[in-house]
Amino acid sequence: MQDEVDTNQARRCACANIRRTDRVLTQFYDQILAPSGLHATQFAMLATLTEVAPVTINRLARILVIDRTTLTRNLDLLIKQCFVRTEVGDDRRVRKVFMTQQGQQALRQAWPLWQTAQARIEQALGWERFDTLLMELSAMMAAVQ
Repeated sequence: MQDEVDTNQARRCACANIRRTDRVLTQFYDQILAPSGLHATQFAMLATLTEVAPVTINRLARILVIDRTTLTRNLDLLIKQCFVRTEVGDDRRVRKVFMTQQGQQALRQAWPLWQTAQARIEQALGWERFDTLLMELSAMMAAVQ
C-alpha cells in the first residue's frame, strides 16, 4: 500500500491543511470571543447580516458559502438567542432573515474581543503576509468553484 500512496504528497493536501488550520483558528477565535457568548461562526454570521439583512436564506447561504441545511441549523441557534428573526417573504416559499436589536447588541459587545483576536493574527503574520494570505485564499476558492 505504501508503494501506491506517496504520503509526502498527501501531507501537502490543500483540503486537509486548510481544514486543520480552520479548526485551530476557530478554537482561537472561540476562546477570545467566549466572554461575549458568541462563537466565531455566530460572530461571522451576525457581521454578515449587518451588511446584507434583510436577506433570503438562499442568498445568505451563497454569501457565506454554506449549504442551506447547515445555515438553517446555525440560524435556529441565533433565533433562540433572539439575535435574528425570520419572516415569510412575498413568495411564501421564501424566508427572509433580519437582525434584531439583541443581535446588534451582541455583535457590538463581541466586536472588541474579535478585534483583539484579529490583531493577534495580523501581528503574528505581519500585514503583508496576511494580505497575501487573504488573496491566495480567494484565488483558491475561485480556482475550485
